[in-house]
Amino acid sequence: MARRLGIASLLLALTCAPAALAQVSDADRATARSLAVEGQEALDRKDFSAALDRFRRADAIIHAPTLLLGVARAQVGMGQWIAAQESYNRILREGAPERSPEPFFEAIAAAQRELDALAPRIPQVLISVRGTDTGDVTIDGEPVPRAALGVRRPVDPGEHTFRASAAGFAPAEVKLTLAERASETVALVLKPIAPPPSSASPAPPAPDRGPVAPSGSSRTVLGIAALGLGGVGLAAGAVGGVLAMGKHSDLSERCPGGRCDASLQGDVDSYRAMGTLSTIGFVVGAVGVGAGAFLILTAPRSPQRAGIWITPVIGLGSAGAKGSF
Repeated sequence: MARRLGIASLLLALTCAPAALAQVSDADRATARSLAVEGQEALDRKDFSAALDRFRRADAIIHAPTLLLGVARAQVGMGQWIAAQESYNRILREGAPERSPEPFFEAIAAAQRELDALAPRIPQVLISVRGTDTGDVTIDGEPVPRAALGVRRPVDPGEHTFRASAAGFAPAEVKLTLAERASETVALVLKPIAPPPSSASPAPPAPDRGPVAPSGSSRTVLGIAALGLGGVGLAAGAVGGVLAMGKHSDLSERCPGGRCDASLQGDVDSYRAMGTLSTIGFVVGAVGVGAGAFLILTAPRSPQRAGIWITPVIGLGSAGAKGSF
């Protein structure tokens, strides 16, 4: 009976609309009535989502308190209590013209009764933020004004996610399920993010000081090598000199007056080659011994090596150096 009376009231209200709605076409009125019937039927079978859709569509065609009441009731069934509260309040604010159909006034009276019953059931939550005064707060992704922090705020029943964030702070998040008539406090604590450890600055490149001089030990090694090379050169020069002197003596006997016939040309060339080899050997040997002695004598010495001394030794057919290291 209540369902039939509800649908009958909707049909009567949309049929006997006030003059202010006279501009609505007959086709629109018929569409609104059909949507209203579908909405009431969905509301009776507790299909609140379909009921909300149909009543909203009908109210968009013909705005009436009876249709907006259907919207509010569907919102209550879906747990959208804050939105339902606003729908009830809108019905009360707008009222109805004096010559409106009786169902309009009945809808307004019903809106007042249902609002009075709903208001104390709506959960409330107090949100506090600690750590910074510049954080942003959201409930289920929807921003919360800073003026609404620290005071009781109505929230729909069910599970909600409260989140606070601020630059330089780790976000804080709390999940909370609110029951009917609940009164809860949510504390969101923002903690500063520790700065990453700074990596040590790379050492500046060493200034370019040009070619690096060998160390003391390196100079000594190079000096010894140079002495060895010089010794080899001196030995080669000495051997070449002895052979050249022998060849010269032989040619002096065979070439009277310093003139040699063509048959001795090979011996003359051999003599000259030995002389050249001797000269080169003595030059290389002298340079090597001199450079080696210089490197060794000028190398930085530790106290244990302060007594280094070296002396070149040149003999017939041999050359070298002796010393103390």
